Amino acid sequence: MEQQGSMIGSFLPLILLFAIFYFLIIRPQQKHQKAHKAMLEALKKGDKIVTTGGLIAEIVKTEEDFIKIKLNDDTIVKLEYAFISRKVEVETADA
Repeated sequence: MEQQGSMIGSFLPLILLFAIFYFLIIRPQQKHQKAHKAMLEALKKGDKIVTTGGLIAEIVKTEEDFIKIKLNDDTIVKLEYAFISRKVEVETADA
């Protein structure tokens, strides 16, 4: 009976360490991935995005695996969804 208590006592720090690791690292990462996936699914034509490379572009067309973005008036390129960092929120000026 005493050996069983010793086993639980020896695993308790390991269990506590895993719980801390889960709540400080794994769970916030999962929440961030879920929010990013929802943002990607909500993208539509005309939205402005920032790529992981730092380019700011406007979405021209959404496709299944790629999107077409307009970098300037003459340049339209295809971009994979994995390289979209965030959506740019357009600020309205109250004059």
